[in-house]
Amino acid sequence: MSTIMAKMMSGSTPINPGSTGRTSSPSLTPPPASLPVRTIPGGYGWPLLGPISDRLDYNWFQGPNTFFTKRIEKHKSTVFRTNVPPCFPFFLGVNPNVVAVLDVKSFSHLFDMEIVEKANVLVGDFMPSVQYTGDMRVCAYLDTSEPKHTQIKNFSLDILKRSSKTWVPTLVNELNTMFETFESDISKSNSASLLPTMQKLLFNFFSLTLLGANPSASPEIANSGYVMLDTWLAIQLAPTVSIGVLQPLEEIFVHSFSYPFFLVKGGYEKLIQFVKNEAKEVLNRGKSEFGLTEQEAIHNLLFILGFNAFGGFSIFLPTLLGNLGDEKNAELQEKLRNEVREKVGLKPENLSFESVKEMELVQSFVYETLRLSPPVPTQYARARKDFKLSSHDSVYEIKKGELLCGYQPLVMRDPKVFDNPEKFVLERFTKEKGKELLNYLFWSNGPQTGRPTESNKQCAAKDIVTLTASLIVAYVFQRYDSVSFSSGSITSVKKAS
Repeated sequence: MSTIMAKMMSGSTPINPGSTGRTSSPSLTPPPASLPVRTIPGGYGWPLLGPISDRLDYNWFQGPNTFFTKRIEKHKSTVFRTNVPPCFPFFLGVNPNVVAVLDVKSFSHLFDMEIVEKANVLVGDFMPSVQYTGDMRVCAYLDTSEPKHTQIKNFSLDILKRSSKTWVPTLVNELNTMFETFESDISKSNSASLLPTMQKLLFNFFSLTLLGANPSASPEIANSGYVMLDTWLAIQLAPTVSIGVLQPLEEIFVHSFSYPFFLVKGGYEKLIQFVKNEAKEVLNRGKSEFGLTEQEAIHNLLFILGFNAFGGFSIFLPTLLGNLGDEKNAELQEKLRNEVREKVGLKPENLSFESVKEMELVQSFVYETLRLSPPVPTQYARARKDFKLSSHDSVYEIKKGELLCGYQPLVMRDPKVFDNPEKFVLERFTKEKGKELLNYLFWSNGPQTGRPTESNKQCAAKDIVTLTASLIVAYVFQRYDSVSFSSGSITSVKKAS
């Protein structure tokens, strides 16, 4: 199942060499005083046949990017009706009908909790069996109107606040181990594969910081815990993810039905026991301070660990490192290296959340990676009531209960917001003009300038994710003068001189 995770990473957008020029201010064209009201174009086709046709285009003939792009061109609109998989034959309870919202202005409606709700729409109308999460709906599937959402979201925010005290030194220790392994592999075979070593680091790091649990307490968990999480995560998402298997085999065996929980039950139960044994302090806080049952605390912790932290970074981190590129991007590496060494020198002990906040280029590099390759490509929300949705040039009437779908890799290439939207621009988010653009950077269930609270669905770890990514980039250029990445592997490193 780690193949699925690897394939999820393969769609990342590489840097365009030489495209590190500055960008101008947001180019949002002032709308007319009154936008025209337009009927939503597109449709769902014949029952059964329409969804199947769209599913084959989405997964097979076109792929998601072309699927949405061609429909934008056809309808001359960034808002239209279509179907998204999964669908028939064995998803009888799943309605694939959506209203696609594919520009920054229309996309932003997905995060207005007064007009949309988020119950059970993490991956659209399809929801994996609750058996994967202890027969309960964890926080990611709860709407903000549900009281339990407030309890669990505040529990999550508290975990992050407490873990921040040990976050940086723990990260540096794990990065030391990971890059020592990479250097050893390169010396033996001239390259080092990122994924296995990186996922082991992520599992150890997030277990230590978020759970306060040391995987080394259990040899089996220490050796295979990341594989258990990887498999648990991948098998849930299999119906919604393209893994590049020879078609039509992928459509028949991966996208036509949900896989049963019993395939990963044994590993998940071992992870439950690991949390019970080693994360007692966090569990007790969940019960005593936030009113959760032990089972609610356990399964939400595992979802945070596995889906949000481990899963998200398993996709994001290879893209981040891969965007450092090869020798063609020597200028980009030089700019990042110079900023890192100017701010913190060569000593890892100088790294901190405060120090990377002073690294404008490093942070812009992270933001630009998130813009072009958001770890979660699709966002969904269901209309809480009838409302009027605005794009840049039109207004559309949305009815209560309709499902909205935004494909972030296209939304974040909105030419009315981002100049040279297809290019990786290192300095895009620098200076005052660049900071203004952060209002339009969506990757975390909300804008980068938003604040996660119990009243919204924005990722609780939004800020710590970008700071952690910045710390990793800074660490790389403390340790190395240059690095080369290719096809998910590190091919060479030049130690800092």
